Amino acid sequence: MPELPEVQAHAERLTESHAGAMLQRFEPITFTALKTAEVNPRDAVDLPFDGFSRRGKFLIATFGPVRFVIHLMQGGRLKPDEKLSAKPRNGIARWRFKGDLPALLLTEAGKEHKAGVWVFNEDPNELEPLSKLGPDADRITRGELSTALVERNQRVHGFLRDQRHIAGLGRMLANEICHRGKLSPFAMSAKLNEVQVDALARAIADCVADALAFERSLSEMSKSAERPGNVHRRKGAECPVCGDTIRAVEYNAYEVDYCATCQTAGKVLADNTTSKFLK
Repeated sequence: MPELPEVQAHAERLTESHAGAMLQRFEPITFTALKTAEVNPRDAVDLPFDGFSRRGKFLIATFGPVRFVIHLMQGGRLKPDEKLSAKPRNGIARWRFKGDLPALLLTEAGKEHKAGVWVFNEDPNELEPLSKLGPDADRITRGELSTALVERNQRVHGFLRDQRHIAGLGRMLANEICHRGKLSPFAMSAKLNEVQVDALARAIADCVADALAFERSLSEMSKSAERPGNVHRRKGAECPVCGDTIRAVEYNAYEVDYCATCQTAGKVLADNTTSKFLK
């Protein structure tokens, strides 16, 4: 699933290319495209596009008082569409604009079909699906982070991916942040000391900033796996910091990658989900 850096950079690119364009019409292509029914998308027709913003992993397209909240989910993409096919491959929804600008097509590869669009005529941050999100990872303060860490005692890697605590992070950034902060991914959040909380706060800020700089250098949205990193998906490779071998705790759908020397005082974590992990 795209993380904060991919979504933020993509929002900036699409705002630059389409801001000011008048909406001609919104076309839901699949039955599941629209997640709300209270506001009619036609209310945005003939209104100028103010641009995209972002909240967590969500894109927010603003047309005057009307906001389209878009979640790309795992395989979703929002991209220019010049072909305007009646049945575009993997098509979910389309925004057509007046003039010469290409339409924007929301697609979703795969079989899950969970990407979708919510339409609001008021502040979407006060409504689901945005209302339950924690502070954005690029804006969270040290105090907010410290408070969130003790609200629910859980493993740090899971804490970082829990959008209720901190919004915008995914598996790659969780792996990289734990490595940058020299923290075990399975350390318990409520038991971190002040030095460790400081290290975690710095690692979040630095990893997000580095990833965002990389994404802004591209012309289109990448996949998280394409971003450079120290440990993510690098099992068996050499740690660029200490030279130790990068290891992984593997699950059915993902893996937690780490360096034992940098993060767990040399201890190797058992590679199964039922073992007693390092605390």
